[in-house]
Amino acid sequence: MQAWAIANQKGGVGKTTTTLCLARGLALAGNRVLLIDLDPHASLTRAFGVPASPPPAGTHDLFSIDGASLASLARTTDIEGLKLVAAQPALATLERRGATQPGLGLALGRALHAARSMYDYALLDCPPTLGLLMVNALAAADRLVVPTQTDPLALHGLADMLRTAEMVERSRRRPMPRYVLPTLFDRRTRTGVHSLELLHDRYEDRVWPGAVPMDTRLRDAHALTTAVMPTGRGADAYRRALKWLLAQDGAAQQQAA
Repeated sequence: MQAWAIANQKGGVGKTTTTLCLARGLALAGNRVLLIDLDPHASLTRAFGVPASPPPAGTHDLFSIDGASLASLARTTDIEGLKLVAAQPALATLERRGATQPGLGLALGRALHAARSMYDYALLDCPPTLGLLMVNALAAADRLVVPTQTDPLALHGLADMLRTAEMVERSRRRPMPRYVLPTLFDRRTRTGVHSLELLHDRYEDRVWPGAVPMDTRLRDAHALTTAVMPTGRGADAYRRALKWLLAQDGAAQQQAA
């Protein structure tokens, strides 16, 4: 199983939309895919229609003393091959517990390791803040995918995210490839075009050569959880982005050889 952390320390960059589009693309290609919502705001969970009350079983239970299994928490979706572990507001309390409960920083990694034969991919939708939940995801991930809006403020957030990933990579002592997906791109604006150029200049082959355009058909996250994918430029862009991300595995293997 490969675990992909979808993360950015800046909010509003299309993180949940990116997670959904990549996950459904992997599932529709015949893979067994697990979505794990790590964000206390639970946008991914709400997109699948899981109610907030009563709180569902989900990600928070991975961090309990007994440590629930992913197999017991995963729920089916309308997309064949795709399962979801829901988020709960109680995730926000984990930061306080982390100071007194040893081992919380590796709880997600242990759960993923135990479920490694059950899924081909696990996509981790991270909160937009650096804390215990994001560190768990980065410690467990085989790769990091950073969606970033093409504007100057988002570029600052991207730099912070990549610095955080580098620190976690050194701490865990194994590589974590990092890839950048430009999102919410508006080619009609000079700022958007210039920001996209800066992305490629600074990060070169880490950046997907394309960009996901602004597309109102992708604003309704619930529509992305149904069996029929919305059509349009945005959906087409995510299909190309996924193809590029998968191709990076082959490139990395060739370099290692």
